[in-house]
Amino acid sequence: MSDAPPEPPAPATTPVPDLFAFLAGRWHVARTAEDRHSGTRGHFTGTADFTALPGGGLRHHEEGVFTWDDVARPAYRTLRWLPDPPGTGAARVTFDDGRFFHGIDLSTGHAIADHPCSLDLYRGEFTVSGPDLWNVVWRVAGPAKDLVLRTEHTREGPSTE
Repeated sequence: MSDAPPEPPAPATTPVPDLFAFLAGRWHVARTAEDRHSGTRGHFTGTADFTALPGGGLRHHEEGVFTWDDVARPAYRTLRWLPDPPGTGAARVTFDDGRFFHGIDLSTGHAIADHPCSLDLYRGEFTVSGPDLWNVVWRVAGPAKDLVLRTEHTREGPSTE
């Protein structure tokens, strides 16, 4: 008999037959950040708008307030989710300047994505829990970083952009 604790049950997932239709609109974003090297914690609260790009795909613009070490600052980022390959429901996610971030296919409601950054590795676990809820947990490990970022996206309604 093993002394190891039992594995937690896998989160329930909701299949996503059309990734771009699922993401389109406005989402409330709540993120926690933990630096496991220093023990410092922070949080981000804001919105993410997924709006149509000319030629296909979605622009993902996120903005809000990030609080770290009791200091609150405005924060934003923009990503592009592009069909890859077109018609499959999978996406190639890029930074706004076109650099590759990661690939993703949420057709089963769950996906793992890796992003090497210098000597560190970002590993994201994406889970769709319903038509209006999805989560991402990024674990960042390497010589420079030891972070855990947990994000919950809750649908607010149609995008205003």
